[in-house]
This record gives sequence, C-alpha cells and structure tokens, in this order.
Amino acid sequence: MRAALYDRYGPPDVLYEGRVPKPVAGPGLVLVRVRAASVNGGELMGRAGKVRLVTGLAGRGFPKRTGVDFAGEIVALGSPAPGLKEGDRVWGVMPRSQGFGSAAEYVAVPPRHLALAPAGLDLVAAAALPAGTTAITALRDKARITAGERLLVRGASGGVGSVAVQLGRAYGARVTALAGAKNLDLVRELGADEAFDYRTTGPADLGRFDVVLDTVGTEFRAYRRLLAPGGRMVTISFDGDHILTSLSCILASTVFGSRRVRFFSGNPTRELFDELTRLTESGAIRPVVDTVHPLADIAGAHRALEAGGVRGKHVIRIG
Repeated sequence: MRAALYDRYGPPDVLYEGRVPKPVAGPGLVLVRVRAASVNGGELMGRAGKVRLVTGLAGRGFPKRTGVDFAGEIVALGSPAPGLKEGDRVWGVMPRSQGFGSAAEYVAVPPRHLALAPAGLDLVAAAALPAGTTAITALRDKARITAGERLLVRGASGGVGSVAVQLGRAYGARVTALAGAKNLDLVRELGADEAFDYRTTGPADLGRFDVVLDTVGTEFRAYRRLLAPGGRMVTISFDGDHILTSLSCILASTVFGSRRVRFFSGNPTRELFDELTRLTESGAIRPVVDTVHPLADIAGAHRALEAGGVRGKHVIRIG
C-alpha cells in the first residue's frame, strides 16, 4: 500500500510516497481504509530528529512513517468491537505504542482508539478535527475551566488552538486569542472575544487569566506570570530546540509553583472521540482546513506547517 516514508532525519524534503505492506485486522485490531490524515507538530519534530530518543524506539529503524490521526471507513474487524462494524465511517489516532503511521492507505488500530465520525461531515474535513481531543483534555480535564473564567489561547489559529477557541466559547469562558495578523478574523469568527497579533502583542501587554492554553511552547515563564491566583496553565508543546530546559520549567512549576502548570501528551481513546463527535454534531465546534494535499505532496504539507501562519489543519488526502 502507499504510505508517507522517510529514510533519514532531516527537512521536509526527506519525505516521500513509498510502499509498505498492508496491515491486517488481527485479534483486537480494526482495519481502516484511510481517506485523510492531518499533519501535527509532533510529526515535524519526529521527522527532524529532535525527539529521536522516542522515535528511535517506536520506529524501529528506517524507513520511518508519519501521521497520527485519520478519518476513514472500517474494512474489517479482527475481533468483535461493540458499536463498530464494517463500513462504518470513523475517526481516530494511532496509539502511542504503534508510533506514527496514519499517512497511509490503511491502518490497523485497537477499537478503543476509534469512534464513529460525525454524521454528514466529509471525511477529508473530519481529518482536521481529531486534534480537538487534545483541546478537550486540556480545557475540560486538565484546567477544569468554568463559565466566566478568562482563557488565553496561544497559537489560536492552529489545529488545536482553533478548536480550543470554539470550546472555550462553548464552556462559557471569555476567550482571548493570540494568532498571526492575517488570522485574527478567523479566531474572532470562531468565538474569540478578543484577538491580538502575537508579533505586536507580548505578555506584558496582556492582563491576567484564569487559564492559559499554550500550543506554542516558547516564552514559558513569561506566560506563566499572567496567571491569576488559582490560575492554571496547560501546555501541549515545548521548544524542540531546548527540550530539557522546557521540560525542567514545566516540571518545576507543576511540583512547586502556586500557579500550577499541566503538561501532557495526548493518547485519546473512544470516550474523547465520542465527545468530539457530540460537540461537532451539536454545532459547538467545526473543522478548520488550511490546505488539502495529496499524499505525494507530504513534504509540501510538512513544509507549509513549518512555515507558520496556519489556519487550522493541513490535511493529507489519501484516497
């Protein structure tokens, strides 16, 4: 089957469309024909070799695969899976134990990492939303945001940020969004009460917040200082060029700080996807697609995400 591959760490140009064996629906697995996948920041760091201690273990050598989330149709069930059957439209993620690999024609994953996709939503558009499970975990579970609280979203026009703005509105928070100048219209449309250009508005220009959601991973200390008493900061990213410094700051603040910081790496299961489906079908959130790329342009999709200024997700159309 066709899949996105790379034979060495490096820039986006190391990526290419190649061929690998088609997976099978073994016991405890569901075989899904992938219609589309999206590109995530973690994949960029993996491809560049910035987290090779992790990707080296999970990838078991070259060639390596890329892609985390996906949307498609169930082809076969290796074991009975309650609520799922052949032909169902689903979305999901590669489990952490399997590593990357959703940018391919087929994936075989445990049913707990799948859920029915929203009714009526095109599967290519649907592939832009699985990162929304990260936003749900960040705001609902980690920050425990409540109505009336002030929420700051950094990277508000990106894949997670664009969902977080919509969720913040749905949860009744007052949402302040930081994004590039050309994307301020988008984040206001998604529900931000205030939107500022991150290039001209720094931490010193902002007020206090009950919750800060950081999808960028830089200037950690400066944004932590914006927390009001009892405030919570959730970060889902870190500076790939200064990993140890970033993680040490997060750890120290989590353990010792009065303004607590939560860092997590998503590994969503069906409950989160079911909630994402519910929110999408209710109209509370919608996918935001920047560009749809063919699988053969996987390098271009990575290059575009690295360039910044993204509006939602870069999606890879598989078939």
